Amino acid sequence: MIELQDVFTRFSRSYLASNKVHYEGLKAIQAICHCRTAELGGHVDVCDGCQASKISYNSCRNRNCPKCGNVKKKQWILDRTHELLPVPYFHMVFTVPHQLNRLFLSNSSVMYSLLFKAASQTLSQLALDQKYLGAQIGVTMVLHSWGQTLSFHPHVHCIVPGGGLSPSGCSFVRSKKKFFISVRVLSKVFRGKFLFLLKRADEEKKILFTYDLFHEEEKSSFQSLLDSLYSMDWVMYCKKPFKSPFYVVQYLSRYTHKTAVYNNRLISMDDEHVTFRYRDYRDQKVKLLKLKAMEFMRRFLQHVLPSGFQRIRYYGILSNSNRKRKLLTCLRLTRTKIRAKVKLSARELILKATGVDISLCSSCGGHWCMVSSFQPNSS
Repeated sequence: MIELQDVFTRFSRSYLASNKVHYEGLKAIQAICHCRTAELGGHVDVCDGCQASKISYNSCRNRNCPKCGNVKKKQWILDRTHELLPVPYFHMVFTVPHQLNRLFLSNSSVMYSLLFKAASQTLSQLALDQKYLGAQIGVTMVLHSWGQTLSFHPHVHCIVPGGGLSPSGCSFVRSKKKFFISVRVLSKVFRGKFLFLLKRADEEKKILFTYDLFHEEEKSSFQSLLDSLYSMDWVMYCKKPFKSPFYVVQYLSRYTHKTAVYNNRLISMDDEHVTFRYRDYRDQKVKLLKLKAMEFMRRFLQHVLPSGFQRIRYYGILSNSNRKRKLLTCLRLTRTKIRAKVKLSARELILKATGVDISLCSSCGGHWCMVSSFQPNSS
């Protein structure tokens, strides 16, 4: 079985020699290549029972690395489970037309922020309208930028509870079993908000026209693009309510700490190509795609986010400013048991998820004791 690390180790030098890569991309390449190797240092453990020894290398902890993130994911699931309300939850996806892809690629931080802002404002403002719900809801959003074939497809996954806090803050308003806002209304409002925010960002000189977005003599083509986008139907959808509130967290965790491709999807590589597995949603069949290694790396690196950019965000009663007050009020109004959050160690999280205690020797059941450590290679 090959790993992404094998692909990057084999082809990254050739790719970097012929392609310009942004700083975050360079960091991702280096981290993935060095993850759990002597390059990042590590430590030596000895079993206090059978005296067996093992070397453990440090992880890179880069969010683009498929080997890392599982521990954070388990803690995230644990934290979110304590915030669930006894109401139906809905899964929604906001997407943008592919005509905006080049703007996203050259202005990733600004454009992704506009996507979050437009989607959150759409849901929050329509939910406050008495015509639909008349309450402040909570929204969890996760940014994704890839499709199954690693194509560029920016969108946000949203989990929305079927209810919210009344404007007075004295009652909890429950929605109907079906989602309380029609998809057609959401799509139109989202389109209007996003394009309004995009025009304002352009007026404030926050949009950079680089990477041959538009020829110098065709600056008017930006306005033409906006005009065409207003006339399009923007795609978004809402799935049926989840079976139970707990399943919501399990489902969303598939997206929260995910990378563009996992190692279990990689099939093979040769001197020039990489083959991986993907699901074709047109017929729901799993198929194989063979790409040139340089194209595979190009597709993967276009999904590396700017440093420090938050791809998981919370709005309404789930926002950091409201969680302690308004979310607790909702929990009390719905007579939901309030449980304190618990921070578990990596060992405890792995034990909870897999049933395996990594502090115990698998041969004799003794405890692993660290006897020495070594620093990362200076090179």
